[in-house]
Amino acid sequence: MTARDGPQDRYKAVWLIFFILGLGTLLPWNFFMTAREYFISRLADPEENSHVWNQTSEAASSQSYLQSMFDNFMTLCAMVPLLIFTCLNSFIHQRIPQQIRISGSLVAIGLVFLVTAIMVKVAMEPLPFFIFTMISIVFINSFGAILQSSLFGLAGLLPASYTAPIMSGQGLAGTFAALAMIFSIAIGAQQPESFIGYFTTACVAIVLAIFSYILLPRMDFFRYYSMKDKTEYSVYNAELETKRDLIKKDEPNGMEQNNSKIIPTHNPDEKPSVIAIFKKLWVMAVSVCFVFTVTIGVFPSITAKVSTVLGEGNKWDLYFIPVSCFLLFNVFDWTGRSLTALFTWPGKDSCLLPVMVALRVIFIPLFMLCNVQPRDYLPVVFSHDAWYIIFMIFFSISNGYLASLCMCFGPKKVLAHEAETAGAVMAFFLSLGLALGAAVSFLFRILI
Repeated sequence: MTARDGPQDRYKAVWLIFFILGLGTLLPWNFFMTAREYFISRLADPEENSHVWNQTSEAASSQSYLQSMFDNFMTLCAMVPLLIFTCLNSFIHQRIPQQIRISGSLVAIGLVFLVTAIMVKVAMEPLPFFIFTMISIVFINSFGAILQSSLFGLAGLLPASYTAPIMSGQGLAGTFAALAMIFSIAIGAQQPESFIGYFTTACVAIVLAIFSYILLPRMDFFRYYSMKDKTEYSVYNAELETKRDLIKKDEPNGMEQNNSKIIPTHNPDEKPSVIAIFKKLWVMAVSVCFVFTVTIGVFPSITAKVSTVLGEGNKWDLYFIPVSCFLLFNVFDWTGRSLTALFTWPGKDSCLLPVMVALRVIFIPLFMLCNVQPRDYLPVVFSHDAWYIIFMIFFSISNGYLASLCMCFGPKKVLAHEAETAGAVMAFFLSLGLALGAAVSFLFRILI
């Protein structure tokens, strides 16, 4: 084995570890969203005859307000910390070791879910429970942002194809949550105790991710690429010193000065500049931001409000949105993310990639013209369910493929020692796209 070739990823062990870590990144949050009905029911105060909440109409209206505003506050408490801490990680990752950032974030998220599972059995009034839930959401997304950004930075040290398993694992997390939602509808689970399984399953996934991360440094393939930059610098510097000694002995004066231009300009202990790195990969960063702005702009704020025309009150009406919206999106989004493990077209320097990203804007009017109810201004052009399903397939597979492609190519637009910072910058713009999408979704909904 030569230093150029490097060791092989035996049994795809490193690829599988990054897949599990990607799964652990989004699975907790997806399970949190899946348990929405549990949180709403707890805010309704199951003790109907409680003297605290039934003495006045003012208390009843307060309780109703907490239920009606839960989704809005949940989105706010999720997106703002996600954006802020992803941005902070772009800078703190140079000061805090990635072992502490990744393992610490996983442990923190696991503890939040452990406490959440315990709280299922603890009686609590609606307002304190609401505050506790929002604090939990802030913690999960704050540590989740650091974890996600750190993982993309870590993957940036490896070949481009090793960002794909993170994206693929995240896609599977959404699919798993959608299936859990459908299963919950099928069995008619309504009791709060039935949601203990959701939270404990998330805890198990976190523990699996922690053990996977512990195994990662033991892999020769990972060790080679994580130390490759400093090793190559040391070897290259030693070779240059040898050449200089030979030049001094064998060549006239002046030759050494001419050849000294090949001295490497990178000191492995030098901290990369975030701004300088952004200038190199801004096309990929803006592209991944735009991909998620378009996606979150219509999903699920608009797509989840499409009504079936194949009969109301039947079984299909009950499963239409869980299957056609959430399950279909997550399955084909996962498919798109996984495709980058097989091929990466177009290339990282191709102008076609940002053009394909920009063309996704067509999905905004297409979904707005579906049978979204209620509506005030726009006509229904694509009323049949088949149109909606076709749009959803292309919408989700393009989201997964193009986003994964951008995340793979971003760190490869910079030098090797800048790859980890580049991964963190890309993760920030991914989160920025999520936040912008959540903001413009209100505008799109008003226009319908």
